[in-house]
Amino acid sequence: MEFFRRRPNNSWADHLLLKMANIVGALFVMGANGYTVISPLDVYYSGKETYFTPAPWAYFLWPVIHLLVLGTCTYQFSGRGKELIIDIIGWNLPLLDFLNAMYIYSWTNQEYKYAFVFIVFTCSVASKIYRLVKLSTVRNICDELFLHLPFSLYHGWTTCLIFTTAFAAFGVDAEIEPVRIWTKVFVFLSLFTLQTIASVYAHASVEGDLPACLAVSWFLWAEFVNQSPEKSPFVHWCALGAAILSLCWLMRSAIGLELKIRNRNANNVRFGFSGNDNEGSRLLGGH
Repeated sequence: MEFFRRRPNNSWADHLLLKMANIVGALFVMGANGYTVISPLDVYYSGKETYFTPAPWAYFLWPVIHLLVLGTCTYQFSGRGKELIIDIIGWNLPLLDFLNAMYIYSWTNQEYKYAFVFIVFTCSVASKIYRLVKLSTVRNICDELFLHLPFSLYHGWTTCLIFTTAFAAFGVDAEIEPVRIWTKVFVFLSLFTLQTIASVYAHASVEGDLPACLAVSWFLWAEFVNQSPEKSPFVHWCALGAAILSLCWLMRSAIGLELKIRNRNANNVRFGFSGNDNEGSRLLGGH
């Protein structure tokens, strides 16, 4: 394929240590997350229940992200992949894997304060990679699938995890303590902040950032499902309102994406460009 055509002075053995670190890190984090799902500890079903805890199925977004990152590790052996993953992202990806693994370890052992620290650093590194990727020019579908898609999902998802981990570290246990006024305030502010972040994703460009909006919406619907009115009617209905509003940002990005594709195709036909000539276009989100 054209995407994997070797370029001058580019060998699969170049920067082999970094490439292997990317692969080992991705496999290790995928294995760690897989273990939390199938282990007898039943981490996502038996952890601390707060008034901001999503339904356990929300965490099944992790396997999707990890599979896409494995695609990123494969893409790094191409000439174009080396430019972006090795030369631009560099050692940030192994660092992201390490911090994510430490977050999973802390969460599994219910050390929620340590988990909060690690998820903040994880999101910080994910944000750096996210910015680097968004500043790059999309040249082919592999750029979309193995760079823009995984790190948009990664950024949106880890942003949500900061909030749920903060409630686990510093919030009350919803199974033994009733919801109080300050808990309601922090829940509302957290939902409002996530809506603001989703809005920023949706308006980041003409087409918005659909994967990142999807990650936030996925989290909010999972929270609505888990926060029953028996626990707290206030939290339940606020979560529902936030989840519904998140669909607006999702639709805005989807419509922007559709318009972007139509305009690109119209320009290709008008100026006689081929369908593969999508230099500078972004299908899944960017600037």
